[in-house]
Amino acid sequence: MDPFIVGLVLLSAAIHPLWNALAKGELQPEAAFLNLLVVSTLCALAHCLIAGAPLSSVLNAWPIMAASASGLSLYCIALIITLRRGDLSVYYPIVRSSPVFVVAAGFLVLGERYAPILLLGIALVICGAFLIQYRRGAGLLHDRVTFFSALLAMCGTGIYAIADSRAVLHMEPMVVFFWQTMPTTVLFWCYLLRFGSMRPGEVAKAVRAGWRSRPHRFLGTGILVYISYYLILIAYERGGNVAAVTALRQASIPISVLLGIVILRETGFAWRLLWSLVIAIGIAIIVSSR
Repeated sequence: MDPFIVGLVLLSAAIHPLWNALAKGELQPEAAFLNLLVVSTLCALAHCLIAGAPLSSVLNAWPIMAASASGLSLYCIALIITLRRGDLSVYYPIVRSSPVFVVAAGFLVLGERYAPILLLGIALVICGAFLIQYRRGAGLLHDRVTFFSALLAMCGTGIYAIADSRAVLHMEPMVVFFWQTMPTTVLFWCYLLRFGSMRPGEVAKAVRAGWRSRPHRFLGTGILVYISYYLILIAYERGGNVAAVTALRQASIPISVLLGIVILRETGFAWRLLWSLVIAIGIAIIVSSR
């Protein structure tokens, strides 16, 4: 795998825990997602205007971008349902298992063929990422609705990953990001109007209050979200295999876990270190594969 692409994806993975840490505990999930969508969309729009990237280029591949926005919307809404109904720490391993969907969809639907060594690396990363987060006795199937919503969130991530890897062949990455998140923001707001646990006015009020008290955190979170995924889009543009890229993105999990152990003094060091090493081995295999 191209070292430049590997560097982009690993840098994106390193940024991921940073915006998670900034966003953690700041807002109700609905308000947090709305804030992230709005700020990151504005970042993409500003980038397009500064770089002179034509937003109209979406007309070259609007069905692909429709799939991308649909996938992101499915992810956001399904994740909100999962958060509302269950403990995210229980179901998050499922949500983050999108490489499984990408490989399966690539093989069954898109006719992709993967080298056995690449599949081995992806399998190790998925296994390690799942088990490093999994809590014994979690009872994943005790609440089937929540389990299903976590699966839908995972599928949504896989859908927009596959769509974006093709969209960057027709338009610049910042344009892809804008046309992915702008419709998603509208759809997510419509979801809040009909099904949100908070009234839309309450969500907007919570966002405004957060901006008044901690504007640097709210702005910084949105900017980091944009930078993190923009790097992934560049990786796709440079020819990064979507299955390999989505697997490499799982490097953010051991980074987050190890930061939690070092900074927050969380327990389970030996167990988590073991599965971090499994992820590292998987990443090494992916990087070395052709």
